[in-house]
Parts: sequence; structure tokens; C-alpha cells
Amino acid sequence: MSADDHRYSAVNGVHSKKPKLTPPETHIPLTLTLITPSEIAAEFHHHDAAVARINNGSFGCCPATILTAQRRKQLLFLRQPDHFYFSLLKPLIEASRRALLPIINAESIDEVSLVDNATTATAVVLQHVSRAFNEGRFSRGDVVVMLHYAYGAVKKSVHAYVSRAGGHVIEVKLPFPVYDEGDIIAEFRNALNVAKLERRKVRLAVIDHITSMPCVVLPVKELVRICREEGVDQVFIDGAHAIGCVDVDMREIGADFYTSNLHKWLFSPPSVAFLYCRKSKENEVVDDVHHPVVSHEYGNGLPVESAWIGTRDYSSQLVVPEVLQFLERFEGGMEGIMKRNHQKVIEMGEMLVKAWGTHLGCSPEMCASMVMVGLPNELGILSDEDAVKLRYHFREKFGVEVPLYYRPPVDGEVGGLTGYARISHQVYNTIDDYYKFRDAVNQLVRDGFTCAQLTS
Repeated sequence: MSADDHRYSAVNGVHSKKPKLTPPETHIPLTLTLITPSEIAAEFHHHDAAVARINNGSFGCCPATILTAQRRKQLLFLRQPDHFYFSLLKPLIEASRRALLPIINAESIDEVSLVDNATTATAVVLQHVSRAFNEGRFSRGDVVVMLHYAYGAVKKSVHAYVSRAGGHVIEVKLPFPVYDEGDIIAEFRNALNVAKLERRKVRLAVIDHITSMPCVVLPVKELVRICREEGVDQVFIDGAHAIGCVDVDMREIGADFYTSNLHKWLFSPPSVAFLYCRKSKENEVVDDVHHPVVSHEYGNGLPVESAWIGTRDYSSQLVVPEVLQFLERFEGGMEGIMKRNHQKVIEMGEMLVKAWGTHLGCSPEMCASMVMVGLPNELGILSDEDAVKLRYHFREKFGVEVPLYYRPPVDGEVGGLTGYARISHQVYNTIDDYYKFRDAVNQLVRDGFTCAQLTS
């Protein structure tokens, strides 16, 4: 093994011993051997070698093996579209849905649909809520609760579908930095109490499993439990970053709706996500959940509706079994990858804050494969626009791709950090990626740089 392989092995926890045998029902060959560091590098050779890509959280990554499998699926359609549509598409999508069942611990395949991404899933759920307002099942002024740090597209969807239909939106103000789950739980309870004091019925709570920016893993099981205690009608978990990053267990979490992108942390090609809709006697209204694109399958249930929304490329939804097989090439499979990514992102985050004299944005227990890293105040990040311009500067001048976050100072605060970077760790990352970012920041500070010097 080369020196680079040894280093890559240290970063990613790759070992030479054979993995545990996988049960036959997963259809993964029992002779599968563990991936080597050089094979990892080859799987992601299509990445731009000039860029330190420490932003897996935004768009994910897809290995060459899966891209090859996807191309085979694309050719199934291109060779004979009629045969693909009438004979192959539905069973192939069902195979992908069925392969996900044990990964997310759903009770029935009928609860699992495949859609393009978490934004599409959000439209499915919120159009369902909008119809309830428009048809009089919900009253004007009834509430949807969402987090202040909800993903931008989700916030706009809530206002587009709920506010325009007569619903009232209450945002949960979450603290940041945050080092205690109890602070999040307290703020969530406060939001529900506001609705109670105003005598408003809470129809839906939209809760992130992992907030996007700033990123924090939330105690979703506890928040769902509180919703049940407080009589919230339905709970929708936006787990866009979750699968492949944290444990995702539908029965334990207990939400009515849950979505997660497979292309962020599960190595799927863009774009594919699952949407879980809980089936129960108390949740019969999920029969009124439909795909936002109405096509020939409308009325046949969301899983079937989602499997055909017109002529398009469905290949990313068809390679889920191959993706799960790819995961088994790593020691410990998906769980092993998640554990090592968490360990490494904390290690790299702590290395960076030590170099810059700053701090992490949350406790290690409240992050997964991403963590917020405080940036030196000398950089002069004083607005959202500064964060955007500085991110572009890192990309263009230093070859570092990393999202930046502006945190407005709190009244009376002295010396609080106003800038944070969200760093990710995925199996293709090496320590040099983070050294490159560290050195870029140090150079800017040494040069007396501030964001005020950047033009739009």
C-alpha cells in the first residue's frame, strides 16, 4: 500500500479484513470484499482534483460504480421505451422502494414513495395541507409550526401553500450556537404554547432532522413525542440530510411524514428522495396525498403516482439496490461510514477552530457528518451578502468549496463570532482538503483581508 493509501486509510477507517456476511434477502453477493483506499479514489476520480470539496452536504456525491449502473438503466429506456414503460419501470421502482424498507424501518412498502428530492416531497405534504384549508377541513387561522432555520425552499413552500390558503405560520426561534438539546426543546414548546394561548389549532409541525444552515441534529423523537402530547394533528420531518448521515427509523421517530434525499449522503445519483407517509387508523387522510405533477396514475396512491409523472429520466430512482450494495464494500456498511464521517468531521472541525482561535457551533453529540466551524472575526463577515461573496472568493481564489453562514450578533454580546463555515466529511475527503481551507483563512487574516474588500 502506498503512503497516500495509508493516509487515506487513516482518514476513512478502511481495513483489509472481510465484512460481515450480508443476509441473502438483500441480494448482495456474500463474496464482496472491502473497498481499498485506491479504489475509493478511483470511484471519485471525476471530482475536480483542484478543489477541496468539503461541502458534500449540498449536492452529495455519486461513485463511478453507481454512475455506470445508472447508465445501464438509462439504456434500458433508450433501447426500447415501450418495453421499459409497460414492463420494467414499475417493478424496478418497486424493487428500489422495497430495498429501502429495512434501511428506514418502515412497516409497509405502501408507506414509501420515491420522488425527485425533499423539495418535491415538501410540496406533496403541503399541498395536502393546503387542500384541507381550501376544502374547509381546516379553519382559517389554524397553525403550521416550522423552524426559523428551516430550509429556504421549505419556508417558501409553507408560505406559498399554507399562508395563501388561510393558515397561520408560527416559527420556532432556535438558538445558535447551541450545546444543549434542552434549549431546542424549550423553544419548540414555547412555539406550541403561543398557538395554545392564541387558541389556534396546530395542524402540522414541520421539523428538520438536521437543519441545513446552521447545521444541527435535532432531537426529532422527543419533538414528535411533544407534538403528540400537545395534540398536533400531523408531523412532517424534513430529513433532507439524514439518510446515510444519521439513523433513520420510521417506527421509532413516529412522524406522519418523513423525507430524505438519497443523493446527499447515500451515494445515489441526483436526484432521488423517499417520502414516507405513515399508514394507521388515525392517519387515514394520507389517502389524500398526491404527487404535485398530475399524470395518468393520479388517484392510484402516491407510490404509483410518483412512479410515472410523464416521460423523464427515472434512472436515479432505479439504482437504489446497487447503491446499497456499494455501501457494503465499506467496513460496517452504512453504519460504519456514518460513524467514521462523524468522527472525522469533528476531528477536522476541532483542528480548524484550534488554528483560528474560534469554536464549534454545537456539541459533537449534536452533529453528524457536518459541523459548523467558527471563522475569525477579522474576516469581517457582517451580512448574508458578505458570507456569499466570501464563499465565492474561497472557491475562485483558493479552490475551496464550503458554505458560509452569517450569524447576526446578539444584543449586548461582545466578541461573538459572526461567521461560520459548514464543513462536511465524506469517504472521498482527505486531511489535505481541510488543511487547504485552514491555510486559506490564515492567509487572509495575515494579509489584513476583510469582506469589505470584495465586490459583488
